[in-house]
Amino acid sequence: MNDFKPQVVAFCCSNCASSAANVSEGMKKALPDNVKIIQIPCTGRIEILHLLKPFEQGADGVYVAGCQEDSCQYVSGITKAAKRVAHVRKILEELGIEPGRLDIFNLYAGKGYEFVETAREMVSRVMELGPFTQPENL
Repeated sequence: MNDFKPQVVAFCCSNCASSAANVSEGMKKALPDNVKIIQIPCTGRIEILHLLKPFEQGADGVYVAGCQEDSCQYVSGITKAAKRVAHVRKILEELGIEPGRLDIFNLYAGKGYEFVETAREMVSRVMELGPFTQPENL
Protein backbone atom coordinates (compact mmCIF):
# COMPACT_ATOMS: atom_id res chain seq x y z
CA MET A 1 0.00 0.00 0.00
CA ASN A 2 3.06 2.28 0.07
CA ASP A 3 2.46 3.24 -3.56
CA PHE A 4 -1.22 4.08 -2.95
CA LYS A 5 -2.03 7.57 -4.20
CA PRO A 6 -5.65 8.30 -3.33
CA GLN A 7 -7.89 10.04 -5.82
CA VAL A 8 -9.92 12.75 -4.13
CA VAL A 9 -12.71 14.83 -5.65
CA ALA A 10 -13.47 18.29 -4.24
CA PHE A 11 -16.70 20.11 -4.98
CA CYS A 12 -15.92 23.81 -4.46
CA CYS A 13 -18.35 26.70 -4.43
CA SER A 14 -17.59 29.43 -6.94
CA ASN A 15 -17.51 32.04 -4.19
CA CYS A 16 -15.50 31.45 -1.02
CA ALA A 17 -13.78 28.16 -1.85
CA SER A 18 -12.79 29.23 -5.36
CA SER A 19 -11.56 32.57 -4.06
CA ALA A 20 -9.48 30.73 -1.46
CA ALA A 21 -8.11 28.55 -4.28
CA ASN A 22 -7.08 31.67 -6.18
CA VAL A 23 -5.39 33.09 -3.08
CA SER A 24 -3.51 29.81 -2.60
CA GLU A 25 -2.21 30.02 -6.17
CA GLY A 26 -1.02 33.57 -5.51
CA MET A 27 0.78 32.29 -2.41
CA LYS A 28 2.43 29.58 -4.50
CA LYS A 29 0.72 26.92 -2.37
CA ALA A 30 0.03 23.94 -4.59
CA LEU A 31 -2.80 21.50 -4.12
CA PRO A 32 -1.89 17.84 -4.13
CA ASP A 33 -2.02 16.71 -7.75
CA ASN A 34 -4.39 13.87 -6.88
CA VAL A 35 -7.19 16.26 -5.86
CA LYS A 36 -9.65 16.99 -8.66
CA ILE A 37 -11.54 20.26 -8.24
CA ILE A 38 -15.09 20.52 -9.55
CA GLN A 39 -16.34 24.08 -9.35
CA ILE A 40 -20.05 24.52 -8.62
CA PRO A 41 -22.12 27.71 -8.32
CA CYS A 42 -23.08 26.98 -4.70
CA THR A 43 -22.66 24.00 -2.41
CA GLY A 44 -26.42 24.11 -1.89
CA ARG A 45 -26.75 22.74 -5.43
CA ILE A 46 -24.99 19.49 -4.46
CA GLU A 47 -27.34 16.54 -4.57
CA ILE A 48 -26.92 13.11 -3.02
CA LEU A 49 -26.12 11.53 -6.38
CA HIS A 50 -23.34 14.08 -7.00
CA LEU A 51 -21.69 12.97 -3.77
CA LEU A 52 -21.98 9.25 -4.56
CA LYS A 53 -20.98 9.39 -8.25
CA PRO A 54 -17.23 9.98 -7.69
CA PHE A 55 -17.06 6.83 -5.55
CA GLU A 56 -18.82 4.91 -8.31
CA GLN A 57 -16.20 6.23 -10.73
CA GLY A 58 -13.25 5.17 -8.56
CA ALA A 59 -12.57 8.11 -6.24
CA ASP A 60 -11.17 7.19 -2.83
CA GLY A 61 -12.51 10.31 -1.10
CA VAL A 62 -14.84 13.25 -1.71
CA TYR A 63 -15.26 16.59 0.00
CA VAL A 64 -17.29 19.73 -0.34
CA ALA A 65 -15.64 23.10 0.24
CA GLY A 66 -17.95 26.05 0.70
CA CYS A 67 -18.58 29.28 2.50
CA GLN A 68 -18.89 29.92 6.19
CA GLU A 69 -22.52 29.69 7.26
CA ASP A 70 -22.67 33.42 7.95
CA SER A 71 -21.18 34.42 4.59
CA CYS A 72 -22.93 32.18 2.06
CA GLN A 73 -23.90 34.33 -0.91
CA TYR A 74 -27.02 32.21 -1.36
CA VAL A 75 -27.84 32.43 2.38
CA SER A 76 -28.37 28.73 3.18
CA GLY A 77 -26.40 26.87 0.53
CA ILE A 78 -23.71 25.53 2.84
CA THR A 79 -26.34 24.50 5.40
CA LYS A 80 -28.21 22.49 2.76
CA ALA A 81 -24.95 20.90 1.64
CA ALA A 82 -24.02 19.95 5.20
CA LYS A 83 -27.34 18.14 5.63
CA ARG A 84 -26.82 16.24 2.38
CA VAL A 85 -23.25 15.31 3.30
CA ALA A 86 -24.46 14.01 6.68
CA HIS A 87 -27.15 11.97 4.93
CA VAL A 88 -24.69 10.48 2.43
CA ARG A 89 -22.26 9.63 5.25
CA LYS A 90 -25.06 7.56 6.80
CA ILE A 91 -25.68 5.86 3.46
CA LEU A 92 -21.98 5.06 3.11
CA GLU A 93 -21.92 3.60 6.61
CA GLU A 94 -24.96 1.43 5.83
CA LEU A 95 -23.11 0.16 2.76
CA GLY A 96 -20.07 -0.74 4.86
CA ILE A 97 -18.00 2.19 3.57
CA GLU A 98 -16.03 4.40 5.96
CA PRO A 99 -18.03 7.65 6.29
CA GLY A 100 -14.74 9.53 6.77
CA ARG A 101 -14.22 9.27 3.02
CA LEU A 102 -16.70 12.13 2.68
CA ASP A 103 -16.58 15.49 4.44
CA ILE A 104 -17.54 19.15 4.19
CA PHE A 105 -15.42 22.18 5.01
CA ASN A 106 -16.24 25.86 5.52
CA LEU A 107 -13.65 28.25 4.13
CA TYR A 108 -13.14 32.00 4.06
CA ALA A 109 -12.40 33.54 0.67
CA GLY A 110 -9.04 35.01 1.68
CA LYS A 111 -7.67 31.87 3.37
CA GLY A 112 -5.68 30.23 0.61
CA TYR A 113 -3.50 28.36 3.08
CA GLU A 114 -6.57 26.72 4.63
CA PHE A 115 -7.80 25.70 1.18
CA VAL A 116 -4.58 23.78 0.52
CA GLU A 117 -4.48 22.35 4.05
CA THR A 118 -8.06 21.08 3.66
CA ALA A 119 -7.06 19.20 0.52
CA ARG A 120 -3.98 17.77 2.22
CA GLU A 121 -6.08 16.74 5.24
CA MET A 122 -8.48 14.80 3.03
CA VAL A 123 -5.66 13.11 1.13
CA SER A 124 -4.01 12.15 4.41
CA ARG A 125 -7.25 10.81 5.86
CA VAL A 126 -7.94 8.72 2.77
CA MET A 127 -4.35 7.45 2.80
CA GLU A 128 -5.01 6.08 6.30
CA LEU A 129 -8.28 4.48 5.19
CA GLY A 130 -6.64 2.85 2.18
CA PRO A 131 -7.99 2.33 -1.33
CA PHE A 132 -11.73 2.48 -1.79
CA THR A 133 -13.26 -0.87 -2.65
CA GLN A 134 -16.59 -0.43 -4.30
CA PRO A 135 -19.30 -2.66 -2.85
CA GLU A 136 -21.58 -4.43 -5.29
CA ASN A 137 -24.58 -2.42 -4.11
CA LEU A 138 -23.17 1.03 -5.01
